[in-house]
Amino acid sequence: MGVLSTASLFAATVTTGLTAGLFAAFAYAVMPGLARTDDRTLVLAMRRINESILNGWFAVCFGGALLFTLLAAALHLGAERRAVLPWIVAGLVLYLVVLGVTAVVNVPLNNVLARAGDDDTDLAALRARFEVTWVRGNVVRAVASTGAFGLLAWALVAEGRLVG
Repeated sequence: MGVLSTASLFAATVTTGLTAGLFAAFAYAVMPGLARTDDRTLVLAMRRINESILNGWFAVCFGGALLFTLLAAALHLGAERRAVLPWIVAGLVLYLVVLGVTAVVNVPLNNVLARAGDDDTDLAALRARFEVTWVRGNVVRAVASTGAFGLLAWALVAEGRLVG
């Protein structure tokens, strides 16, 4: 059970870290870069990004972070590993914030972009409706997922102290 609990915690940490890196890169590079473009470029680029991000690698990271963290929490319920559990649960709570913001803010805005027609759409109005709110939501996701990653990394350190 010890190997499985450590492996699940390691997998949770890695997948959460990869997800945090994605959201952070959007916060400090992608969206500031697109902010310097015209309305059409931002709208079309975000449409293409939203289409291409729905792939197996993203699913493994984004969904795996939740599943592996839940598994790690369950496997740390035993008395000999329970000292690590608060760090895992705190990381899970922050990751649930990520999922909530994604579901309530970012995905609905992505869907607005996807439904808008290319020719009959006022791109400036579409951008105004999308950009500021999406960026704010993503910054929350970046901060929360980075916090979750840090907590899970600390849980690995604590786990090593228990085992070592």
